[in-house]
Amino acid sequence: MTVRNALDTPSVRQRVGEEEWQARVELAAAYRLVAQHGWTNLINNHISLRVPGTEDQFLINPYGLLYEQITASSLVKIDVEGNILDETAYKVNRAGFVIHSAIHMARRDLHCVLHTHTIPGQAVSALDCGLLPLNQAAMRFYNHIGYHDFEGIADDLDERERIVADLGTHKCLIMRNHGLLTAGADCGEAFHLMFHLVRSCETQLLVLGTGQPYSMPPREICEKTAAQYWRP
Repeated sequence: MTVRNALDTPSVRQRVGEEEWQARVELAAAYRLVAQHGWTNLINNHISLRVPGTEDQFLINPYGLLYEQITASSLVKIDVEGNILDETAYKVNRAGFVIHSAIHMARRDLHCVLHTHTIPGQAVSALDCGLLPLNQAAMRFYNHIGYHDFEGIADDLDERERIVADLGTHKCLIMRNHGLLTAGADCGEAFHLMFHLVRSCETQLLVLGTGQPYSMPPREICEKTAAQYWRP
């Protein structure tokens, strides 16, 4: 693994429009925030953000940098075919392109996609029961989360169709035996959903780890609580 110095990356501020530059700043900040919360997996995993004013272009992390090293200028701009659109010294991870392009192509309402391999997320992704509505925060996701079966490292383009189908109309996806994915209208929404999804997974593991009986509210209460979270 080669970890480069992002400070060596020349600024692109003068080469991009103001909206794209602001998007780059927000996305770089999201990477730093995810690193601060300890949701990283060395140089792996990704957060992507649609380039403002485009339908088929998005920004993603340069492969080889740690999250805490990513800057607005080092982010790589690619299209949904995987073509790098700007001059850069970096490449893009194939699996990141496949997963994120799938959602950017299919869901025009979701501009930011955040994917993690947190330990609690991976653990819950391996449970047949999936995420349980064990507390108020977890009930946010009741009937509002998709599940995608593991197909190996996501480097096959034809998996994109199944990722999108399993996400459905939701903004959150548990990728079984893999990890968590959230998406939103902006970086803030995607991060907010991931924060509560990771916490819900952590709580579930703590509850199940006690080996004691546990209780869950009835279905109608779970549905009511979820509706309260997702109402306009």
